[in-house]
Amino acid sequence: MNYLHHYQSPLGGITIASDGKALIGLWFDGQKYFADTIDKNTPEKLLPIFELTDKWLDIYFSGVNPDFIPPLKMNTTTFRKAVWEIMLSIPFGKTMTYGEIAQKIAIQRGLKRMSAQAVGDAVKHNSISIIIPCHRVIGAKGDLTGYAAGLDKKIKLLKLEGRK
Repeated sequence: MNYLHHYQSPLGGITIASDGKALIGLWFDGQKYFADTIDKNTPEKLLPIFELTDKWLDIYFSGVNPDFIPPLKMNTTTFRKAVWEIMLSIPFGKTMTYGEIAQKIAIQRGLKRMSAQAVGDAVKHNSISIIIPCHRVIGAKGDLTGYAAGLDKKIKLLKLEGRK
């Protein structure tokens, strides 16, 4: 059974979902693809995983890199999971381009190249925002491209991490 929890961040409300043991979703309220991986009638319940995630978010929004990641369960395709795992490797305060992620995926799969657009589609469907840091993915020339929660939030998250 899945459960929901709400967290109030400095950037607005966040809805968090869990299967009872691991996070399966984390979205800014109202963002594109909001809660697209869970049933709309999912009940709210305070669970240890939510308390741990709240602690992670409290640390993160204080401007510090949390030294742990709550347990995650990526309910997605194999390709998206590979992209999301690369995003998890992007250090706090750093960025990576869609093209760099595409190169990593191509190497993992023994391909000559991988489409940066396919990577972009996987990034925009990230269902565990912030913790899987899709806000750290930028365009080829360092430009800040779209973010499902809005470009204003992406800019604020990067500034929080010390990026200009």
